[in-house]
Amino acid sequence: MTVTLNHTIVPARDNAAAADFLAGILGLRRLPPDGFDGKFAPVEVNDSLTLQFMTAPELEPHHLAFDVAPEEFDQVLSRLRDRDVPFGNSPFEPENGRMDHPLSPRGLFFRDDSGNLYEVMSPE
Repeated sequence: MTVTLNHTIVPARDNAAAADFLAGILGLRRLPPDGFDGKFAPVEVNDSLTLQFMTAPELEPHHLAFDVAPEEFDQVLSRLRDRDVPFGNSPFEPENGRMDHPLSPRGLFFRDDSGNLYEVMSPE
């Protein structure tokens, strides 16, 4: 049996703003509102995975990690810099401006306004 993750819910102060932020940084497709009463702001990660951002009154930030190709990493880095979004090489120091990731030749962490921690890694 093959198991594939279809979607996961990501808590946010403002679901639309959080979805737009991540889609903009990673260059992903933002989908129309989804779910009961349109309470989810979906972002398509790939053909089999969607992140469903949901406004939550009490936040428990999540950590999501993404593998990207070297050229995509360069684009993510450029978007972070263009938007003045702090990044770093450690989940404990996601604002130190470094990319010497402990698990990948190049990698970085950054946060959204809800405190969710995103990790982007490239094999080169």
